[in-house]
Amino acid sequence: MDLGLTDRVYILTGASRGLGYAAAECLVTDGARVVLSARDADAVEEAARRLGGPAQAIGVAGDLSDPDLPESLVATAREAFGRLDGALVSVGGPPPGSAASVTDEQWRRAFETVFLGTVRTVRAVAAALTDGGAIGLVLSTSARAPLPGLGISNGLRPGLAGVAKDVADEYGPRGVRVVGLLPGRILTDRNAQLLAASGDAERARAEAEAAIPLRRLGEPAEFGRVAAFVLSPAASYLTGITLPVDGGALRDL
Repeated sequence: MDLGLTDRVYILTGASRGLGYAAAECLVTDGARVVLSARDADAVEEAARRLGGPAQAIGVAGDLSDPDLPESLVATAREAFGRLDGALVSVGGPPPGSAASVTDEQWRRAFETVFLGTVRTVRAVAAALTDGGAIGLVLSTSARAPLPGLGISNGLRPGLAGVAKDVADEYGPRGVRVVGLLPGRILTDRNAQLLAASGDAERARAEAEAAIPLRRLGEPAEFGRVAAFVLSPAASYLTGITLPVDGGALRDL
Protein backbone atom coordinates (compact mmCIF):
# COMPACT_ATOMS: atom_id res chain seq x y z
CA MET A 1 0.00 0.00 0.00
CA ASP A 2 1.37 3.39 -1.00
CA LEU A 3 0.78 5.78 1.91
CA GLY A 4 1.56 8.80 -0.27
CA LEU A 5 4.34 10.02 2.01
CA THR A 6 7.02 10.66 -0.60
CA ASP A 7 8.53 14.14 -0.16
CA ARG A 8 6.00 15.12 2.51
CA VAL A 9 7.38 16.94 5.54
CA TYR A 10 6.50 16.40 9.18
CA ILE A 11 7.53 17.84 12.53
CA LEU A 12 7.97 15.35 15.37
CA THR A 13 8.54 16.43 18.95
CA GLY A 14 10.04 14.24 21.66
CA ALA A 15 11.61 12.36 18.78
CA SER A 16 15.22 11.63 19.70
CA ARG A 17 14.12 8.18 20.94
CA GLY A 18 11.09 6.14 21.89
CA LEU A 19 7.74 6.48 20.15
CA GLY A 20 8.57 9.78 18.43
CA TYR A 21 11.73 8.37 16.90
CA ALA A 22 9.95 5.16 15.87
CA ALA A 23 7.34 7.21 14.02
CA ALA A 24 10.03 9.34 12.37
CA GLU A 25 11.83 6.22 11.20
CA CYS A 26 8.67 4.84 9.60
CA LEU A 27 7.90 8.16 7.91
CA VAL A 28 11.40 8.46 6.46
CA THR A 29 11.37 4.83 5.30
CA ASP A 30 8.25 5.64 3.28
CA GLY A 31 9.83 8.70 1.67
CA ALA A 32 8.93 11.57 4.01
CA ARG A 33 11.32 14.14 5.44
CA VAL A 34 11.25 15.16 9.07
CA VAL A 35 12.17 17.86 11.55
CA LEU A 36 12.88 16.27 14.92
CA SER A 37 12.78 18.06 18.25
CA ALA A 38 13.94 16.99 21.71
CA ARG A 39 15.51 18.61 24.76
CA ASP A 40 18.91 16.92 24.44
CA ALA A 41 20.84 18.58 21.60
CA ASP A 42 23.31 15.73 21.13
CA ALA A 43 20.59 13.08 21.16
CA VAL A 44 18.38 14.83 18.62
CA GLU A 45 21.31 15.51 16.30
CA GLU A 46 22.32 11.84 16.48
CA ALA A 47 18.74 10.77 15.78
CA ALA A 48 18.65 12.99 12.68
CA ARG A 49 21.97 11.55 11.52
CA ARG A 50 20.66 7.97 11.86
CA LEU A 51 17.66 8.91 9.73
CA GLY A 52 19.82 10.10 6.86
CA GLY A 53 21.10 13.53 7.81
CA PRO A 54 20.09 16.92 6.38
CA ALA A 55 18.58 15.57 3.19
CA GLN A 56 16.03 13.56 5.17
CA ALA A 57 16.05 14.72 8.79
CA ILE A 58 17.00 17.79 10.78
CA GLY A 59 17.30 17.89 14.56
CA VAL A 60 16.32 20.91 16.67
CA ALA A 61 16.98 21.07 20.40
CA GLY A 62 14.14 22.53 22.44
CA ASP A 63 11.61 22.07 25.21
CA LEU A 64 7.87 22.32 24.58
CA SER A 65 7.55 24.56 27.61
CA ASP A 66 9.28 27.22 25.46
CA PRO A 67 6.50 29.27 23.80
CA ASP A 68 8.77 30.05 20.82
CA LEU A 69 9.64 26.46 19.93
CA PRO A 70 6.57 25.57 17.80
CA GLU A 71 7.01 28.53 15.45
CA SER A 72 10.74 27.78 15.24
CA LEU A 73 10.00 24.20 14.17
CA VAL A 74 7.53 25.36 11.54
CA ALA A 75 10.08 27.83 10.18
CA THR A 76 12.79 25.16 10.11
CA ALA A 77 10.59 22.79 8.12
CA ARG A 78 9.80 25.45 5.55
CA GLU A 79 13.37 26.69 5.24
CA ALA A 80 14.91 23.23 5.00
CA PHE A 81 12.31 21.39 2.93
CA GLY A 82 10.02 24.06 1.48
CA ARG A 83 6.75 22.77 2.89
CA LEU A 84 4.94 21.31 5.90
CA ASP A 85 2.34 18.53 5.87
CA GLY A 86 1.76 17.84 9.55
CA ALA A 87 3.19 16.91 12.91
CA LEU A 88 3.32 14.27 15.58
CA VAL A 89 3.34 15.90 19.00
CA SER A 90 4.92 13.65 21.63
CA VAL A 91 6.00 14.72 25.10
CA GLY A 92 7.95 12.69 27.63
CA GLY A 93 5.85 11.19 30.39
CA PRO A 94 5.38 13.29 33.54
CA PRO A 95 6.86 12.04 36.83
CA PRO A 96 5.11 9.09 38.51
CA GLY A 97 3.12 9.40 41.68
CA SER A 98 -0.53 9.60 42.65
CA ALA A 99 -2.48 12.75 41.87
CA ALA A 100 -2.58 13.57 45.59
CA SER A 101 1.12 12.97 46.26
CA VAL A 102 2.83 14.96 43.51
CA THR A 103 3.70 18.57 44.31
CA ASP A 104 2.18 21.76 42.95
CA GLU A 105 5.44 22.47 41.17
CA GLN A 106 5.38 19.06 39.45
CA TRP A 107 1.81 19.76 38.31
CA ARG A 108 2.83 23.19 36.98
CA ARG A 109 5.86 21.89 35.08
CA ALA A 110 3.87 19.05 33.57
CA PHE A 111 1.03 21.36 32.56
CA GLU A 112 3.44 23.79 30.86
CA THR A 113 5.10 21.03 28.84
CA VAL A 114 2.64 18.17 28.42
CA PHE A 115 -0.56 20.17 28.10
CA LEU A 116 0.10 23.78 27.10
CA GLY A 117 3.18 22.89 25.05
CA THR A 118 1.11 20.41 23.05
CA VAL A 119 -1.73 22.90 22.51
CA ARG A 120 0.69 25.60 21.33
CA THR A 121 2.33 23.21 18.89
CA VAL A 122 -1.01 22.11 17.46
CA ARG A 123 -2.03 25.74 16.94
CA ALA A 124 1.24 26.69 15.24
CA VAL A 125 1.27 23.68 12.93
CA ALA A 126 -2.40 23.98 12.03
CA ALA A 127 -1.96 27.65 11.12
CA ALA A 128 0.83 26.63 8.72
CA LEU A 129 -1.18 23.87 7.02
CA THR A 130 -2.86 25.82 4.25
CA ASP A 131 -3.44 22.80 2.00
CA GLY A 132 -4.74 20.24 4.48
CA GLY A 133 -2.51 17.89 6.41
CA ALA A 134 -2.57 15.94 9.65
CA ILE A 135 -1.61 16.34 13.29
CA GLY A 136 -1.20 13.40 15.64
CA LEU A 137 -1.10 13.73 19.43
CA VAL A 138 0.75 11.00 21.31
CA LEU A 139 -1.32 10.62 24.44
CA SER A 140 -1.74 7.45 26.52
CA THR A 141 -4.37 4.86 27.35
CA SER A 142 -4.75 6.94 30.54
CA ALA A 143 -6.89 9.24 28.38
CA ARG A 144 -9.60 6.57 28.73
CA ALA A 145 -8.71 4.66 31.87
CA PRO A 146 -6.55 5.89 34.80
CA LEU A 147 -3.24 4.11 35.31
CA PRO A 148 -2.05 3.36 38.85
CA GLY A 149 0.75 5.62 40.06
CA LEU A 150 0.51 8.06 37.13
CA GLY A 151 -1.69 10.77 38.57
CA ILE A 152 -0.42 13.65 36.42
CA SER A 153 -0.90 11.63 33.24
CA ASN A 154 -4.36 10.61 34.41
CA GLY A 155 -5.19 14.28 34.89
CA LEU A 156 -3.72 15.81 31.75
CA ARG A 157 -4.08 13.19 29.01
CA PRO A 158 -7.91 13.07 29.02
CA GLY A 159 -7.93 16.86 28.69
CA LEU A 160 -5.68 16.65 25.64
CA ALA A 161 -7.96 14.02 24.12
CA GLY A 162 -10.77 16.57 24.48
CA VAL A 163 -8.60 19.26 22.90
CA ALA A 164 -7.85 16.96 19.96
CA LYS A 165 -11.56 16.41 19.37
CA ASP A 166 -12.30 20.13 19.69
CA VAL A 167 -9.64 21.25 17.20
CA ALA A 168 -10.52 18.42 14.81
CA ASP A 169 -13.96 20.04 14.53
CA GLU A 170 -12.45 23.49 14.08
CA TYR A 171 -9.77 22.60 11.54
CA GLY A 172 -11.75 19.98 9.62
CA PRO A 173 -13.32 22.44 7.15
CA ARG A 174 -9.78 23.35 6.04
CA GLY A 175 -8.93 19.70 5.45
CA VAL A 176 -6.65 19.50 8.50
CA ARG A 177 -7.08 16.24 10.39
CA VAL A 178 -6.32 15.72 14.10
CA VAL A 179 -6.02 12.30 15.72
CA GLY A 180 -5.09 11.25 19.25
CA LEU A 181 -2.95 8.12 19.56
CA LEU A 182 -3.13 6.09 22.77
CA PRO A 183 -0.04 3.91 23.21
CA GLY A 184 -0.29 1.19 25.81
CA ARG A 185 2.59 -0.80 27.26
CA ILE A 186 5.30 -0.47 24.62
CA LEU A 187 8.98 -1.31 25.11
CA THR A 188 10.36 2.21 25.46
CA ASP A 189 12.82 3.58 28.01
CA ARG A 190 9.88 5.16 29.82
CA ASN A 191 8.12 1.82 30.28
CA ALA A 192 11.36 0.17 31.33
CA GLN A 193 11.71 2.81 34.06
CA LEU A 194 8.15 2.25 35.25
CA LEU A 195 8.69 -1.51 35.39
CA ALA A 196 11.95 -1.05 37.31
CA ALA A 197 10.28 1.33 39.76
CA SER A 198 8.01 -1.52 40.86
CA GLY A 199 10.98 -3.16 42.60
CA ASP A 200 10.65 -6.37 40.56
CA ALA A 201 10.78 -5.55 36.86
CA GLU A 202 10.36 -9.16 35.66
CA ARG A 203 7.28 -9.74 37.77
CA ALA A 204 5.82 -6.36 36.77
CA ARG A 205 6.35 -7.15 33.11
CA ALA A 206 4.73 -10.57 33.44
CA GLU A 207 1.71 -9.00 35.15
CA ALA A 208 1.46 -6.32 32.48
CA GLU A 209 1.63 -8.88 29.68
CA ALA A 210 -1.03 -11.03 31.35
CA ALA A 211 -3.46 -8.09 31.16
CA ILE A 212 -2.92 -7.63 27.40
CA PRO A 213 -4.93 -9.88 25.06
CA LEU A 214 -1.90 -10.32 22.77
CA ARG A 215 0.11 -11.34 25.88
CA ARG A 216 3.14 -9.19 25.11
CA LEU A 217 4.38 -5.64 25.28
CA GLY A 218 4.46 -3.73 22.02
CA GLU A 219 7.52 -2.77 19.99
CA PRO A 220 8.11 0.92 19.20
CA ALA A 221 7.96 0.18 15.46
CA GLU A 222 4.43 -1.17 15.89
CA PHE A 223 3.38 2.23 17.17
CA GLY A 224 5.49 4.02 14.56
CA ARG A 225 3.74 2.31 11.67
CA VAL A 226 0.32 3.32 13.00
CA ALA A 227 1.46 6.92 13.49
CA ALA A 228 2.90 7.08 9.96
CA PHE A 229 -0.37 5.79 8.51
CA VAL A 230 -2.48 8.27 10.51
CA LEU A 231 -0.35 11.19 9.29
CA SER A 232 -0.35 10.01 5.70
CA PRO A 233 -2.80 10.86 2.88
CA ALA A 234 -3.88 7.20 3.01
CA ALA A 235 -5.80 8.07 6.21
CA SER A 236 -7.53 11.05 4.57
CA TYR A 237 -10.98 10.37 6.09
CA LEU A 238 -9.73 9.77 9.62
CA THR A 239 -10.05 12.61 12.13
CA GLY A 240 -11.39 13.46 15.56
CA ILE A 241 -10.75 10.03 17.08
CA THR A 242 -8.50 8.56 19.75
CA LEU A 243 -6.87 5.40 18.49
CA PRO A 244 -5.47 2.86 20.98
CA VAL A 245 -2.22 1.10 20.06
CA ASP A 246 -2.21 -1.22 23.04
CA GLY A 247 -2.54 -4.86 22.01
CA GLY A 248 -6.20 -4.82 23.04
CA ALA A 249 -5.60 -3.82 26.68
CA LEU A 250 -8.34 -1.19 26.86
CA ARG A 251 -11.67 -2.82 27.51
CA ASP A 252 -14.05 -0.06 26.33
CA LEU A 253 -15.76 -0.40 22.97
